[in-house]
Amino acid sequence: MNFDSLVTAAREVREKAYAPYSRFQVGAALRTKGGRVFCGCNVENLSFGLTVCAERAAVFAAVAAGETQFEAIAVVADSVQPVTPCGACRQVLAEFSSDLKICSANLQDHRYESTIGELLPRAKEGILGT
Repeated sequence: MNFDSLVTAAREVREKAYAPYSRFQVGAALRTKGGRVFCGCNVENLSFGLTVCAERAAVFAAVAAGETQFEAIAVVADSVQPVTPCGACRQVLAEFSSDLKICSANLQDHRYESTIGELLPRAKEGILGT
């Protein structure tokens, strides 16, 4: 899968992140199965538990627009190694797609590609009696 356009969109929205405490800006671009792209950036809060990650911001924007069928997401941060979604984001992403493709990239364009199933195996096992 070619992630170039998603990585570019994630890199651009990363610049809009509100990260006054950690100074760690993250951007995400989520593509629906219909081809629409929704972006999100992290928004921090002094009460750190209220912080919203870029990945979840992108998912929430897509859902608010009526989209729930996702194909791929790119996540970009200024890190030595590409960062992958945190546990909370993995669970939210898995809620909508068991085969979601993920590309994590840093500003030097080093990339790590995986799927939500690889990052969070058995995401729904035991919850719904499956």
